Amino acid sequence: MTLPKTVEEASVVEHVWLSNQVRKLVLYAPQIAKEAVSGQFVHLRVADQIDPLLRRPISLSSADAIDGKISLIYRVVGHGTERLSRLSFGEIVDCLGPLGQGFALDAVRPLLIGGGMGIAPLVFLAECLRPAPIEILLGGRTKEELFWTEIFKDNCEQLHITTDDGTLGTKGVTLDILPELLQHGKFDRIYVCGPRPMMEGAAKIAKEFGITCQVSLEAHMACGVGACLSCTCAGKNGKRHKICSDGPVFWAEEVF
Repeated sequence: MTLPKTVEEASVVEHVWLSNQVRKLVLYAPQIAKEAVSGQFVHLRVADQIDPLLRRPISLSSADAIDGKISLIYRVVGHGTERLSRLSFGEIVDCLGPLGQGFALDAVRPLLIGGGMGIAPLVFLAECLRPAPIEILLGGRTKEELFWTEIFKDNCEQLHITTDDGTLGTKGVTLDILPELLQHGKFDRIYVCGPRPMMEGAAKIAKEFGITCQVSLEAHMACGVGACLSCTCAGKNGKRHKICSDGPVFWAEEVF
């Protein structure tokens, strides 16, 4: 299914640090906010700038059709995001979107699983799934990485945390405690976004428990609309998928 997309000159409404590497960018982009669904992304370029040449894809972490705002949570990791991080109130961002296919929102008892910056699109998903009773499983290396707990607290029934060093929640990774959660819960859908090994592992465990699973993939992208084929990935039965347009959200059995 092809969803609407537009190029919009979005203005910066808010731009704050959430950690020493992660920022939240709020843009006034009423047309994109009106059309967006959870799981989609936008392709950004700082207005009037040709360096870097290519846009930067960033997942939508919220969209409000009433006030016309979209929110993006991103990590500053290279030249493009560093340039983005210097934007201030009122500056203009050339914003293409919303792009890609979103999550299926028909879950009755969902479990959301996220790791690293893969947690960002789950914020929007949690908002869209309410008032369903949502449980969320988040993993990070340390307590400092899991500033997300404050973001999710109003949109979930229960929050489960793992950290590699044990500074918050259970020591270990999300896959360590997932089987126990599924054994004692009554989940009908798992949504996963994060490192690929985590998504593959979660999808395998979900299949063992007979629970449907959707995953959100990440990839380097050039065009963002399925034309350049730079973000293709192997699927089942030899089929190749374009992550930007066929995804980024897939049913787990399509890609794992």
